[in-house]
Amino acid sequence: RMFEPMEALLVQAVRDSGGTEVLDVGCGTGATTLAAARRVGPEADCVGIDISEPMIAVARAQAEREGVSARFILADAQTHAFAPESFDTIMSRFGVMFFEDFVAAFANLRRAAAKGANLRLLAWRSPEENPFMTTAMRAAAPLLPDLPARDPDAPGQFAFGNRDRVAAILDRSGWADIAIAPVDIACAMPERALVPYFTRLGPVGMALGGKDEDTRAQVIEAVRPAFDPFVSDDTVRFTAACWLIEART
Repeated sequence: RMFEPMEALLVQAVRDSGGTEVLDVGCGTGATTLAAARRVGPEADCVGIDISEPMIAVARAQAEREGVSARFILADAQTHAFAPESFDTIMSRFGVMFFEDFVAAFANLRRAAAKGANLRLLAWRSPEENPFMTTAMRAAAPLLPDLPARDPDAPGQFAFGNRDRVAAILDRSGWADIAIAPVDIACAMPERALVPYFTRLGPVGMALGGKDEDTRAQVIEAVRPAFDPFVSDDTVRFTAACWLIEART
């Protein structure tokens, strides 16, 4: 729900291109895949791919509940043997920054793309431009000295923060007509979801996985007030500073 405003940007690509063969990379629980399938209609072949078995299970169950014609593949899009030239639209919402080899991954997606196919991606810009996304890590650092240092070149949330690097990856992997534009997207979630959010997700959530209850309580006490600038009227509001990345075969 927090990232729902971004669905429209991706589904717009499907609508603009008239595409009916859609691949959603790093689809997670399938929200963007299902949104595209609903938009195109029953004639669509919308496919989501993700490496998370629990998320794919949720996506499949949701598609069945809604009666939406979407398919889901449990696999790594970097190496999966897609049928050649089988998709006219490839999209992703925050699903492409985690590949082990970015050029190999986008070359594989390029082989799966039909002639004239559209690529449309949303990825985070730099951590400096996304203070909400780095608040928990900064506030928890004194209590969790084993938090991993950020490496801007390693796979991870901000791996696509450098626009020139992204353009070079796409160019080297065979994509053309590359356009990368900044977009700022207003996001929100209930304040009651804030503590579960930062204690379960991201570097802090991972670090807390093996900690005792006293440490968890100390981290929550230190981190929760750091989010106060983003909280108003029981709602957390922040701006997601992203790149809208587009290319064609």
